[in-house]
Amino acid sequence: MTDVEGRATYAAAGVDIEAGDRAVELIKKRLTSTRPEVVGGLGGFAGLFRLDDSRLLATSTDGVGTKVAIAQAMDRHDTIGIDLVGMVVDDIVVCGAEPLFMTDYIACGRVVPERIAAIVAGIDAGCALAGCALIGGETAEHPGLLEPDAYDVAGAATGIVAADRVLGPERVRAGDVVVAMRSSGLHSNGYSLARHVLLTVARLPLDSTADLGVPLGEVLLTPTRIYAKDCLALAAAVEVHALCHVTGGGLTANLARVLPAGLTAAIDRSSWTPDPIFDLIADRGRVAPDEMERTFNLGVGMVAVVPEAAAAAALALLAQRGVEAWVAGTVRRL
Repeated sequence: MTDVEGRATYAAAGVDIEAGDRAVELIKKRLTSTRPEVVGGLGGFAGLFRLDDSRLLATSTDGVGTKVAIAQAMDRHDTIGIDLVGMVVDDIVVCGAEPLFMTDYIACGRVVPERIAAIVAGIDAGCALAGCALIGGETAEHPGLLEPDAYDVAGAATGIVAADRVLGPERVRAGDVVVAMRSSGLHSNGYSLARHVLLTVARLPLDSTADLGVPLGEVLLTPTRIYAKDCLALAAAVEVHALCHVTGGGLTANLARVLPAGLTAAIDRSSWTPDPIFDLIADRGRVAPDEMERTFNLGVGMVAVVPEAAAAAALALLAQRGVEAWVAGTVRRL
């Protein structure tokens, strides 16, 4: 699972980002179902649906990828639901929407009531952190398809935003400032590569402290930070032009999704130091810097694009809310 130079790669670990992008393009060509209330198309962080003249609904769906394998290996299932909520609601908040409610789906090889209850308790805890309600879900038993102790989780959420408060590329201007918000770790992306490097190549046990100071399993199971309330508070207090949830594809690819044509973001990567887990993966797997960049968040979980004049107020508000944030770059013309 390495390239010709012996470096570990995401594709070799089983995840082909380019194939995923091609799949989206093929889906776009085949879609025929629509309604006049739909705003925009595929490719945004959230889908938008006009509720009335003044309000839009926003929706998103996601899972947590192979991070579930870590939860299963450690037999700890009460935090993976927090990851699920974070991956879904923070895609919704990117357009300025307040998350309202969420539903979940759990597929398992065998229903173990205590395990299912722990998973759902984590989802409920995540919803409380996001300020939304868990209003329903489904648990499906798939014997013969999944191993008895295996499971996967997915969820969908809906939010609401005033039509004149939608955030996005059309608001961004040259000279805007990129405010980065620190992640809590890997969040829920890149685990196929992380697991391959750390558990297969380096053969580190989950109770190893390696170069981390705490057990590896605990670091890998650290819940995704949920930024929804912080981002909504920020947008209510200062002028925010765009938000960017840094997930699969990394900082550069996701930030490009909220920039209009003709503009780019100049990021100063010396403005922060990624957590040690990222260095451990890069070192043990000889993962190239550009592969790390497009696979992991590298310490930045959410970004706000604000006018330069609003940067100081944005940083002060986030600090008051306990969110480590800093100016990571500026928007400029190509």
